[in-house]
Amino acid sequence: MTDGKILIEKLLIYAETFLHLDKRDEIYFRNLLLKEFKLKEPYLGEIDFNEIKHLDVPDPLIEDIWAYAIENGLTDEEGKERYSTYIMGILSPRPSEVNRKFKEIKENEGIEKACEYFYNLSVKNDYVKKTAISKNLKWEYRDGDRILEITVNLSKPEKDNKDIAKLISLPKTAATYPQCLLCKENEGFEGSSSRPARENIRTVSLSMGNEPWFVQYSPYAYYNEHLIAISENHTPMHIKSDTIDKVLDFVDYFPNYMIGSNAALPIIGGSILNHEHFQGGGHIMPMHKAPVKEEFRSLKHDKVKVGKIDWYNSAIRLVSRDREEISALAKEIVAGWEIYSNASCGICAEENGVLHNSCSPIARKTEEGYVIEFIFRNNATSEQYPDGVFHAHPEYHNIKKEGIGLIEAMGLFILPGRLKKQLDMIADILCGNQVYDENALNDKDNYLYAHRGMIKELYLSGKGRENKAAAEVAVRDMVNRVCKNILINTAVFKDDETGNKGFNDFLKTVNIVK
Repeated sequence: MTDGKILIEKLLIYAETFLHLDKRDEIYFRNLLLKEFKLKEPYLGEIDFNEIKHLDVPDPLIEDIWAYAIENGLTDEEGKERYSTYIMGILSPRPSEVNRKFKEIKENEGIEKACEYFYNLSVKNDYVKKTAISKNLKWEYRDGDRILEITVNLSKPEKDNKDIAKLISLPKTAATYPQCLLCKENEGFEGSSSRPARENIRTVSLSMGNEPWFVQYSPYAYYNEHLIAISENHTPMHIKSDTIDKVLDFVDYFPNYMIGSNAALPIIGGSILNHEHFQGGGHIMPMHKAPVKEEFRSLKHDKVKVGKIDWYNSAIRLVSRDREEISALAKEIVAGWEIYSNASCGICAEENGVLHNSCSPIARKTEEGYVIEFIFRNNATSEQYPDGVFHAHPEYHNIKKEGIGLIEAMGLFILPGRLKKQLDMIADILCGNQVYDENALNDKDNYLYAHRGMIKELYLSGKGRENKAAAEVAVRDMVNRVCKNILINTAVFKDDETGNKGFNDFLKTVNIVK
């Protein structure tokens, strides 16, 4: 049995060490926890707190909270995470105090130290699930001078395109409280069987585009200090001129972070399109490392350098020390792309009043000044490609069928967790640990049915037959090539004569020339 009295003392020491609990408030919070744990008096003996004071993550305490709560009827197995979130929320600083402290540190010690305070708090109060994140499989694929980062996501379920489309078509009468998972009203929300608890979430407020916004870290981060900037207004995603003002305001406030927006349409957007938000953080994305392969100039904004990025999809980079100039050109690009069509490249801006063009603007600051990159996207479908002409093509759906959003378009792939087991099973077949049975793989009920074509290709190639390690390398190499090809699928301007001509034609429409 878990001793609740000892647990309370451990929680108080942990909160004083990591959650900024003032020693003067110890008695007050001890009494709150006694009430929560249905105890009449505290523990009076000696306790060795050394281990508690050196915890990297709160996991041992969270497990003790679960055990005690279940043993004493305070919750059940289904509700244990909501209960521990509630307890950690009690022990965390109030939202107003987090904002006050963040701004104080920013003014006195700089933005990096302020973010360090904010991020560490989010890890230590169990909002950022560092242990779950560490379970993700990660590796890099070097393709000449270009790099892809690949993650098999074992911590968070992915939505498919149909799920995403449903979100933005929900009638307002179907809204609950909070209206969605991003709304400001989640701060302190108790959660339910279908909605995560958010008592321990903390946010930092700022103004973007003269509107109230706030930032929070992602609980299931895909990269270093993965941050989400969210509008306080529950309004749908959109890419317009005000988007440029907002991302530039962000990097002025957070010059240590990049920020980017998903394209604002299903298939090419992210998993939540019914609430305006951006994704950012401290990570240098693979696309950011890619060089410019062709330089251009703006006829109207000569203080801005323009270049096509040597990247798989269709992307350009703007660089300038002049915020007004780069902002003006970026807004012209946003407006120009929304209405651009090119039949030879299969680009149709709209059909029957339905828009197909959107883009992902990404902003950051470097030694050269402001940098804004654009990835041009189109979400048209066809009879041949019902899931998207510029989406992962069907031959690659065994690896990734879900939407290719901002993060992946920049070269950090988030692959579904099912692949961990499936890729291991495929490696067993290649090295002979399991028999290759083509007829069995062609059975639709076979767990590896979706991979039957890839397995046959790998098996016939003879790659990986030496041993399991060699087979794992062969399988991973195939995944690498698939991810590369998926990004090529998403390119609205292919890297051929027709595509390059079309790309240059679009740039001319916004007064950008060689």
